[in-house]
Amino acid sequence: MSSSSQLHTSPPVIGITLGDSNGIGPEILIKALHEKVHEYPFLPVVYGDAALLNRVAEKLGAAVSFEAVPDYPATSLGEGSVPVLECGAKVVAYRPGTEDPDAGANAALWIEEGSRAALTGKVNALVTCPVNKDVMMQGGCPYAGHTPMLAALTNTPVCYMSLFADHMRIVHITAHLSMRDAVDAVKTERILDAIEISHLTLKQMGFQTPRIAVAGLNPHAGEMGAFGHEEAEEIAPAVARARAQSICCEGPFSPDTVFAKMAEGEFDLVVAMYHDQGHIPFKLVAMDEGVHVTLGLPFVRCSPDHGTAYDIAGRGEARHDSMYAALQLAARWAQFSTTTQEVAK
Repeated sequence: MSSSSQLHTSPPVIGITLGDSNGIGPEILIKALHEKVHEYPFLPVVYGDAALLNRVAEKLGAAVSFEAVPDYPATSLGEGSVPVLECGAKVVAYRPGTEDPDAGANAALWIEEGSRAALTGKVNALVTCPVNKDVMMQGGCPYAGHTPMLAALTNTPVCYMSLFADHMRIVHITAHLSMRDAVDAVKTERILDAIEISHLTLKQMGFQTPRIAVAGLNPHAGEMGAFGHEEAEEIAPAVARARAQSICCEGPFSPDTVFAKMAEGEFDLVVAMYHDQGHIPFKLVAMDEGVHVTLGLPFVRCSPDHGTAYDIAGRGEARHDSMYAALQLAARWAQFSTTTQEVAK
């Protein structure tokens, strides 16, 4: 893999898909855009429903307005308005907390259009509001959520679930697998691939020499074979091959200490061996401001690290910390432009 990063001199354009309009997506998006100070400025373009967003913004008393446009960049746009591409979506009644297959169909349509814009360079990054997997499939979408859909739309063979916060960055070599299947997936090639894409991502985000740690699978990283052989047979060879590529990578480390090392600043990112190994320490430290990042796609994709939260949708109670962090991370990442070929493998 190769990388050549160039700092944007103008704010990047961030495409934002509205997700399930009956979830908390509209609320957290409006609250995040209402924020007055952005560490990393960006230009938003929403794939969603302008009328619905204006209705929710008025209810929240937020100083942000939305205007439907036929294309982006818009030739005519009201001052201070956020452009919205509705993409021929169905007109769906706003019923917060309701599972509506038509809302699921719209969510899938907006993901598809946002992905196309990211692939063609119309937007520099994609941030996706939460969807409900079952409702999307009820609406006719063949994919169970964002990640498999984005992988299919971009012909990406392997994606990596990742969680990022200011000082915590965790990449998982597997995501939603049973423990039995997750252990079987701990193979050298997959671990090396995760290390390589993690290194490239951090370089694109401005890290000069990313420091990557790799977690072991077994207690005490196998204790020299006393508690398992995956560390010696699969994980250590991946680390050695990464180091041979001049990647600053160490491990395997005992899983009960490696995340603390990262939190204390010794490492910039940890490669975890399975879902809960990475999720538990991350959510203990960064539950509200964590960002879900999909690595391996040919464009930047971030999302808030939570779901549609139907139980509180429409009440104005939803916290937007994670959505705001997702927008800021995408803007920072997109400031360093790369071609599709440089990101893809």
